[in-house]
Amino acid sequence: MMKEANEMNQLATNGISRCPIDHSAFGHVQSNGKPVSANGCPVSGRAAAFDPFSNDYLQNPPEYVRWAREEEPVFFSPKLGYWIVTRYEDVKAVFRDNKTFSPSIALEKITPTSDEANAILATYDYGMSRTLVNEDEPAHMARRRLLIEPFTPEALKHHEPMVRKLAREYVDRFINDGRADLVNQMLWEVPLTVALHFLGVPEEDMDMLRKYSIAHTVNTWGRPSPEEQLKVAHAVGNFWQLAGKILEKMRQDPDGPGWMRYGIRLQKDHPDIITDSYLHSMMMAGIVAAHETTAHGTANALKILLEHPDAWQEICEDPSLIPNAVEECLRHNGSIAAWRRLVTCDTKIGDVELPAGSKLLMVSSSANHDERKFEDADNFDIRRENASEQLTFGYGSHQCMGKNLARMELQIFLEEFTRRLPHMRLAEQTFHYLPNTSFRGPEHLWVEWDPAQNPERKNPGILDLQAPLRLGEPSASAISRPVVVQEAKIIAEDILKLKLISPDGKPLPRWTPGAHIDIECGDTGISRQYSLCSDPADTACLEIAILKDPASRGGSAWLHENIRQGDRVRIRGPRNHFRMDPSAERVIFIAGGIGITPISAMAREAKLRGIDYEIHYSGRSKASMSFLDELEALHGNRLHVYAKDEGNRNDFARLLGTPDEKTQIYACGPERMLEGLAQCCENWPEDALHVEHFHSVLGELDPSKEQAFEVELKDSGITLTVAADQTLLQALQGANIDVQSDCCEGLCGSCEVRVLQGDIDHRDVVLTRSEKEENGKMMSCCSRSAKGEKLVLEL
Repeated sequence: MMKEANEMNQLATNGISRCPIDHSAFGHVQSNGKPVSANGCPVSGRAAAFDPFSNDYLQNPPEYVRWAREEEPVFFSPKLGYWIVTRYEDVKAVFRDNKTFSPSIALEKITPTSDEANAILATYDYGMSRTLVNEDEPAHMARRRLLIEPFTPEALKHHEPMVRKLAREYVDRFINDGRADLVNQMLWEVPLTVALHFLGVPEEDMDMLRKYSIAHTVNTWGRPSPEEQLKVAHAVGNFWQLAGKILEKMRQDPDGPGWMRYGIRLQKDHPDIITDSYLHSMMMAGIVAAHETTAHGTANALKILLEHPDAWQEICEDPSLIPNAVEECLRHNGSIAAWRRLVTCDTKIGDVELPAGSKLLMVSSSANHDERKFEDADNFDIRRENASEQLTFGYGSHQCMGKNLARMELQIFLEEFTRRLPHMRLAEQTFHYLPNTSFRGPEHLWVEWDPAQNPERKNPGILDLQAPLRLGEPSASAISRPVVVQEAKIIAEDILKLKLISPDGKPLPRWTPGAHIDIECGDTGISRQYSLCSDPADTACLEIAILKDPASRGGSAWLHENIRQGDRVRIRGPRNHFRMDPSAERVIFIAGGIGITPISAMAREAKLRGIDYEIHYSGRSKASMSFLDELEALHGNRLHVYAKDEGNRNDFARLLGTPDEKTQIYACGPERMLEGLAQCCENWPEDALHVEHFHSVLGELDPSKEQAFEVELKDSGITLTVAADQTLLQALQGANIDVQSDCCEGLCGSCEVRVLQGDIDHRDVVLTRSEKEENGKMMSCCSRSAKGEKLVLEL
């Protein structure tokens, strides 16, 4: 330990990777009370050992930093000289605020270039300037708004035939071989060719640009040796000069196709925004951004799918699953492991104080495996409903502009392989990754198959099949999964319990207490949300309990009248917007009627964790109250039962009369009960009360009583009008903006969007009181502008 401390002190003395915080004022603890190490730097042993160039990191970044997500989500790496950020909400918060967290170092060399290498670059007049990836405001958004149109889904459609043609031609080359290295024989070249076509690079110049593009990656994100730096410098210099020559050739024909010519044409009217140096730099950056991320992303996607044969078989049989499978591949095994930012002023991430000048490495691949965001995050689930919320493309105003081009390519490649080589399998091999902090994909991907089983030999017509592309929100069918009703029985008055299992007996997705699923009511077009009430540790089944509501809008009545043991139904989820805080010291659970369903799972979790808790369960009569026997057996005198017909009613004023800052309250039940609880908790700490609603308070949208309003989409650079007879969600989806949605009643929380400016008329029952008062987010399916004035959204 003393040796390690001396080594770290020596690093600080030499000015290498020193901790950027002055701890002299803290004594032996940090300001948050945590102990510091022997040399005064708050670096744990694991943080000190963190090495993003190690094979363990390269093989599986999320697993490599699992300890950090769980124990030390923001830590300083002495080896790298960066603060490492690992949790979803923290990474997203950094992306969200590009003023506090500048993208200016996004392309900074991880390994500083030697004087000799810099001298070589100078001989080529190398002058890479800021691009869309790493420039600050206000320059960034001005350029982004001008240059984004060719990246819109509508504009990308005309590239689809070219991508399909390339995919077909390359698979043709090895379809009868029975074995191929997909990286070398297809996945490296096709995305680069697509990128060059998108940019508008003439065919005769493509081969040379292919040769130089990898050097730019190594130069920026890698750790080349001094000797390698000299070779890389020559390649990057040649890349720079060639990009300039091609750009000049394009200027001679500015009306031709491609994004670079689009920029050249815009330059005439906006010379101060789109400069010569900017176009030159974007020529290089665009090739790398469009090429390597997609090449690696496709290789990663095929690898993870073939490692999960059941998922591979499903998309082979049902191509409509491919778009959401692509999102899950990007989440689970994306091509971008991390992004970088520079802290511009003293700030905090979580409870960690960061001074201005700190450098951040946000491990987005770790964020994509955060259990706080993604249920059973390590499970690869092609029907995951929030897979598209992955941060592989970044988030906010610097989200990758080429995300939909990459999605298009991945979908087309997977469609081609699943149609023509459904019997393909991974060959035995060891996977190697280019050592760098950010781009990640296997250098080789060997696959094998029996050519005699190629489907097109018996049915050439399959080559004419074509699945529709879907860029944006996944379809409901793509995220729903079939389940079998193993058991359907009445467990109390008008309460039906369903036990659901997988048709093939395989495990169902894991979930956490408070989660719910959506169940589709046959062909009625109705889907309803029901809380899970089984044991989260049992992945063999999911259980829900359904009250037959006399005022049913069709869901509960249909299920009671139509569902029988052995039936097949489709569900979506699980997802959780009613998550229990596992660190709570004391919890009061309050349930009314069918509201016991999420509470029962939460109480079981509280007991398992050793949390001090009590349950207060109210109902019309004991005969109408489900799970009473098992609740009494499991919780004993912690359970308090109130049956109205016995004259026994819960006195909320007495129960909650004394606020306690160490106690959390979780409640689910009728709206009247929840309203009463809210009144009794007015003097409690803010957000001590957590509620789950199972009825919407929304009525039909009445255009005569609504006002139209405008929304400015800050990231997209467009402004939309939300008509008086239209929801914000409808307006966004009409403009092909990616927004998840499900219940459309303000109940499920899936359609949340972030609001940067403007007053909100909150109409949902998802957000807490303080979240509504913060005015920073809204449910787009129901909430509107409070005064009919413009809202600015982070979309």
